[in-house]
Amino acid sequence: MIRLMTATDIVHVQHIIRHSWGATYEGLIPENTQMDFIDRSYSDAMMRMRMKRTIVLIAECEGVPIGFANFTKTDEDGDTEMTAMYILPTHQHAGYGTKLFQHALSMLEDAKHLFIYVDSLNTTGRAFYEKQGFELVDVFPEYFEGHPVVTAQYVYCIQNPALVVH
Repeated sequence: MIRLMTATDIVHVQHIIRHSWGATYEGLIPENTQMDFIDRSYSDAMMRMRMKRTIVLIAECEGVPIGFANFTKTDEDGDTEMTAMYILPTHQHAGYGTKLFQHALSMLEDAKHLFIYVDSLNTTGRAFYEKQGFELVDVFPEYFEGHPVVTAQYVYCIQNPALVVH
């Protein structure tokens, strides 16, 4: 089941992010950098702010949250961004990411483009987004919490999936 996040889900999202980040970014981003970012960006206060300013969807398995997707509201240009999508490692490759993505699309009927930024070395994440129909727009170096990374920018064209913005 996919549904909107409620305040009672905060602890579940914090659990999901801690377990999925460790599995996703091990060897890519130092563990202390990961923990500092998670502690700050997924604190109770920040999660309540996300619920007010963005859209957070929860994926459940047998009534227990096992994943989430977070995306911005559509701006005046018709653009939106998926800022996070994580599934517990024990539930990955079971269709929950696709269900979250499809549910997000159903809520973005006024949007034209959905953007996502992925660590270029996150091959599993990149393969997932490419399988969903995202097109690679750019790859660029940047710093994440002071740590050098290379980021891949993708776009999904919602109103006309055959039209890609470059």
